[in-house]
Amino acid sequence: MKRLTAMILLSFVMLCLLAPLALAEEAAAPEAQQGGQSKMFYYGLAAVGCGIAIGFGALGAGIGQGIGTSKACEGIARNPATAGKVTTTLIIGLAMMESLTIYALVVVLIILFVNPFKV
Repeated sequence: MKRLTAMILLSFVMLCLLAPLALAEEAAAPEAQQGGQSKMFYYGLAAVGCGIAIGFGALGAGIGQGIGTSKACEGIARNPATAGKVTTTLIIGLAMMESLTIYALVVVLIILFVNPFKV
């Protein structure tokens, strides 16, 4: 299992490292390179930052939802009479956790589609 995980992780890292070479553009005119370099650097970093941000947002919400659901199942298993109240509270809590992921998505989309180079 460890070997399979290591191979998958190594393949993913190699894919990330070799993707710029595969998607590289032909050399542009010298006057276009001066302004284009900073734009491409900005958009590249924005894409990487957005990927990390939405990943952490989804990871946190997923862990929180899993823990909340497991505790609700434990509570219902211990006292089945409170199933209605626990379920209602669980659904409200899950909606709040999911809204945090949606907020992360909105922030990521704003970062991706804002144009700081507009004159």
